Amino acid sequence: MLDFTYLFEEQVFGDDQLEIFRKYRPECQLSDFAKLLGGFISDSKCSIEGGTKKDYTGWWWLITPSNNNAYVITWNGLPREKDVNLRRVGARPAIRYSVIRNIASNEVRGISGVLEVEYGEYPQTVVDKNLSNILENLFNKGNLKLTGKKYTTDSVKAYEHSLPFQAKEFKEYEFAGEKFIRFVADDTNDGEILSNGEKIKEGNTYWIKVEPIKWLVDLEEDIVVAKQILFSGVQFKNECDYQGNFVDTDLKWFTDNFFAKEIISSKSLGNDKENQVINLEKYNPYNLDFRKVSEEEIIRGAIESDVAVYLHGRSSEGKSSRIKQLDPDCEIVYLVSASIDSINGKSVYNQDSGEMIDIPPTWYQNLVRKCEKEPDKIHIVFFDELANADRSIRKSIFNVVLDKEVNGKWKLPSNARIAAAGNEMEDSSVAEDLPEPLFNRFAHVYIHTPVEDWLTWAMTDNSSYQRLDYENKKRKYKIHPAIYSFILCRGENALRSKYDGKKPNADPRKWELASKILEITNQPEMIRALIGNEITADFVSFCTQKVITIDAVLNNNYTNADLEMDYSKKAATVMGLANVELENLELVRNFTVKLGPAFCAQFDNLWAHGDLERLEQIAFLQEKDNEKGGAKK
Repeated sequence: MLDFTYLFEEQVFGDDQLEIFRKYRPECQLSDFAKLLGGFISDSKCSIEGGTKKDYTGWWWLITPSNNNAYVITWNGLPREKDVNLRRVGARPAIRYSVIRNIASNEVRGISGVLEVEYGEYPQTVVDKNLSNILENLFNKGNLKLTGKKYTTDSVKAYEHSLPFQAKEFKEYEFAGEKFIRFVADDTNDGEILSNGEKIKEGNTYWIKVEPIKWLVDLEEDIVVAKQILFSGVQFKNECDYQGNFVDTDLKWFTDNFFAKEIISSKSLGNDKENQVINLEKYNPYNLDFRKVSEEEIIRGAIESDVAVYLHGRSSEGKSSRIKQLDPDCEIVYLVSASIDSINGKSVYNQDSGEMIDIPPTWYQNLVRKCEKEPDKIHIVFFDELANADRSIRKSIFNVVLDKEVNGKWKLPSNARIAAAGNEMEDSSVAEDLPEPLFNRFAHVYIHTPVEDWLTWAMTDNSSYQRLDYENKKRKYKIHPAIYSFILCRGENALRSKYDGKKPNADPRKWELASKILEITNQPEMIRALIGNEITADFVSFCTQKVITIDAVLNNNYTNADLEMDYSKKAATVMGLANVELENLELVRNFTVKLGPAFCAQFDNLWAHGDLERLEQIAFLQEKDNEKGGAKK
């Protein structure tokens, strides 16, 4: 059993506070779970970033001898006496490092140089709206898998001081390899601000991701302390007779009987691993990865997928540094000072031959040289300040992006990639909106650099940047089957959306680019850089509908009631069935006939995806249907 203390014993903490605690003080954000559990005594002087209380701090208990009171640590790291029965205070557990040293993992040095390790797991961060909608939809339909694990908290509201502890359990669910709990907010936390900037509203449902607990290590004192305030709402002691004996407190009882046991990672998500995969397929027929992705991950995904990427952001936001992290030796072309010849190259007269000679631009020659020197790596040409460039220059860049060639004469190497950036109009008097044809050739990423990310970048040595490998792979799909099925189901409103010059919109070319990114990354969240957040959310919802799987068809494990699906679910079902191997093709295809001729035709298109041999197989089965009259019934 882990022996927890909250936060430090007096002899460790000391009257003047140890330097250990001073350097830990900036690392005391509240977990979103803590905010939802009981509201929080917080302070108006908490740090504000980007208009949201990203580093919203709170108060947590500290062991110290006192009569009827206990100390809490406030936003500035100073102790203050508070009634021991107060519920609106949280907890940052501390334990001896020697107890977990051999089982802790992922040892790193944080931004401030403090050693960090991971041990155990606990609900901490609220998920984004898109994933929340998916989880809630699956929960309401009974399609989420329970892991068998639970987390316990006090159900008594934060302002009730006289009532004893009353346990409330949160069940843990598994989705796409990650774990979550479901939380419905009450009036005790109305108005608190979560890490995503959303205000908590009474009655709203929130899904909290279970994540590894990060601990800050002090080797000299043999102590690890949780990097975050993990939970709140549990009283230090229900009766106001505290004499400094922490062992007899409600908080100690809670950590020993609940918290210490529940942070242990679940080793298995079910007894039957094979059945688990089948269950996942019911709402994820293409085994897509629905995790939220960062802007940096989208940049990487677009570059790897050979989709040109455009970085929006204020001056000095570090747009070029994002590209250099992927290709430290990238070829940067500054367009504000560029001329037509410097972009397109030029023709010169050769007096000896009497002919005109075409000379490629310098940036192109440099790019070709790098690509030939390292054919196994991706090399990026980065067109900077595109929004500020002269219109004639932008027209030339349009041709480079569209055809991957310069001035209609020189093709970019196959391992070359295109990135661009520009300041927003409100940040530059000479910036202009990109014309729609040029805007729509890019995946768009909107850069904002939080302090924490900037500090991490500042401490990252250039030699540790991750170069992108190049592999000349043939694309499997012209259009990814998931996208094909989605457009087939949703129609014109999904194929095209209104262009406003500010945010990405959908159109046929964008969907083609989205298909490239989805095939390479397998992450639907990536395509928001091409088609926008709203349509991406609808696409994710479509892809996570409950369907009849290949396994269910092969084992006849479905009922007539299961076939009574709406158009969208039938399309999603066919999308998953199109993964069937050749040996089971006829059986699965015969099943699609039960869904209707249109869905059988959709299956044929998805399974064949333009491959000549597969088209011949489909033609053979269609002929058999015609002979039997089966396809016409």
